[in-house]
Amino acid sequence: MAVIGIMSALHEELSAVLADMPEEQRVAVAGRDFWLGHWQGHAVVAVLSRVGKVAAATTAAVMLERFGVDALVFTGAAGGLGPGVRVGDVVVATGLIQHDMDASPLFPRHEVPLYGRALFEADTALSLQLTEAAQQVLQAAERHLGPDTLAQFQLSSPKVHQGLIVSGDRFVSTSAESQALRESLPEALAVEMEGAAVAQVCLDYGVPFAAVRTISDRADDTAHTDFNRFIREVASRYSRAILSQWLAKRTPA
Repeated sequence: MAVIGIMSALHEELSAVLADMPEEQRVAVAGRDFWLGHWQGHAVVAVLSRVGKVAAATTAAVMLERFGVDALVFTGAAGGLGPGVRVGDVVVATGLIQHDMDASPLFPRHEVPLYGRALFEADTALSLQLTEAAQQVLQAAERHLGPDTLAQFQLSSPKVHQGLIVSGDRFVSTSAESQALRESLPEALAVEMEGAAVAQVCLDYGVPFAAVRTISDRADDTAHTDFNRFIREVASRYSRAILSQWLAKRTPA
C-alpha cells in the first residue's frame, strides 16, 4: 500500500489530522514524533514540520528516508501577497521559491546554487486533486467553520487560488516587507517559512509534493492580532476537511 506523508506547520493542525487517525502509533526519530496510522483507507504518516526552512527540510528528509512515503502534502497558514488573496482563502502551490535565497553575484538572485533553478514545482496531478478538494470545502465553509466563526473573522465567500508560494526564514508582518516581496516576486500569491525547502527535498528524492496554505493575514501592518485563534478555529478545520475530502476520493495504491 502506498504511504502518504502529511506535514503540518502548527500543533493545532497536526492535532486536527490525528483526530481522524484514532489508531495512530508514535515513532520518535531525530527528536520528532511521527504518527503512523490510516485515514480514509490510506496508510498515512503525519508529523509536525517545525518552523523554518532547515527544521522543515530535516523533518521531510527523515520522513522520506525512514518511512518511504510515496507522496508528501504540506498544510499550514501563510500571509497573502497577491491581489485578491484574502484572509480565509486557500492557496494551493503550483511552485515554490525561497525568497531569501541570494547567492549573487555568483548565481542569479533566488536561484539555489548547483540546482540551476529557483522554482521548485509542485506535482501537477496532486495539486489539482487538492485544489478540487479545497474548492468543495470552501463552498461549504459555513458547515465546516460555523456561521459565528465566519462572522467573527469577517470571512466572506472564501476562494481557492493556485500559484506561486514563497518561503523564507522570517515572519513577514510589515507593509514594507510585503511590498518588497511583491516587487521582487510579482507572481507570488502567499508567503510562509517552510514550503520551498520541503519541495527541494522532495525533488531530491523524486517524491511528488504539494502544499496547501490557508491565508491567515495579509503579511503586512494589518496582520491578524489573534493568530493562534485563527489557526485553531479556521486553518486547522480547513486542513482537516481538505485532506479528508482528498483522501476519500483518492484511489488507494
